[in-house]
Amino acid sequence: MRVAIYARYSSDKQNENTIEAQQRICREYCKRHNYEIVAYYTDRALTASKNVEKILEFQRMIKDSEKKKFDAVLVFKLERFARNRYDSAVYKARLKKMEFV
Repeated sequence: MRVAIYARYSSDKQNENTIEAQQRICREYCKRHNYEIVAYYTDRALTASKNVEKILEFQRMIKDSEKKKFDAVLVFKLERFARNRYDSAVYKARLKKMEFV
C-alpha cells in the first residue's frame, strides 16, 4: 500500500521535535505493515481549529489524494488530522468517498 504521512503541530505548546516524533512513529508503523511511504506532508506552527482551508500542506495532500498519488493517509493521532470535529468529518468522508483508508 502506498501511504502519505501527515504531521502537524500547532504554535501553542509544541515544536519541531513533535513533527519528527510523529513521522518516526508513522514510519515504524509503515515498516511493520510493509507500507510504502510515497509522500510526507507537514504543517508547522498552525492551529487546525482556526481554518483548515489555510493549512497549505493539508490542502496539497487532499489535492494529491484526488490524483491518486497514494492509497492511504497515515497520521500519528486523529487530532493531528484536524482539531475541529466538523472539518475532520468532512475531510475523512471526502477521502473515504475516494476509497482511501
